[in-house]
Amino acid sequence: MQDSAPRPWRGGIVEAADWREAVIARIPALRAFAWSLARNPADADDLVQETLTKAWTYRDKFQAGTNLRAWLFTILRNTWYSAAAKRSREVADEEGRHAAGVATEGSQEWAVELTALRQALDDLPPEHREAIVLVGAAGLSYEEAAEIAGCALGTIKSRVNRARNRLAERLHMERGTSDPL
Repeated sequence: MQDSAPRPWRGGIVEAADWREAVIARIPALRAFAWSLARNPADADDLVQETLTKAWTYRDKFQAGTNLRAWLFTILRNTWYSAAAKRSREVADEEGRHAAGVATEGSQEWAVELTALRQALDDLPPEHREAIVLVGAAGLSYEEAAEIAGCALGTIKSRVNRARNRLAERLHMERGTSDPL
C-alpha cells in the first residue's frame, strides 16, 4: 500500500509544518494500533501522545525518504513494550478494570458484534493481534508490518493468517453458525 500522506521533508531537511501535517495524517492509524495493544481507550490515547512526543523530540533521527508511518508505528510498539516491561515489575491497581471489560454497549446488534470482535481480538496471542491490526486495520503492507514487528516476512504472513482463522472461528462460534463471515 502506497503511503499517500504528505512527505515531511524537503531536500532532506525536515520542515516543521510539513512534518506536523504528515504526522497528523497518521494519528487515526496510530490510535487503532495503540488500542489493539492497550485495549483501553484512555491508555491507547496516552500511548499515542507519548509516541507523538517521542517522534517530535527525535524527528532529526528520522531518515528522509524512508517510511514515516513505519517509523511512527515502531516508536509506538517499542513504547508499549517498554511500558509493559515496567508495569510487570510494578503492583497494578486493577480496581474497576474488570467491570469495565464486562459491561456491554447498548442492545443494538452492531454493538454486540463489536463487543464480540473486541473480545475475540483480546483473546488472540499478542503477536497475532499485533499482526492482524497492522495489516488489517492500519492497512500496512506485510513488509511494513514485518519491519515494525521485528520479524521475517513469512512470520508476519503466518501470524495474520492464523489471526484471521482464529477470529473467524471465534466469531462463528459466537453467532452459532458454521458458515464463514
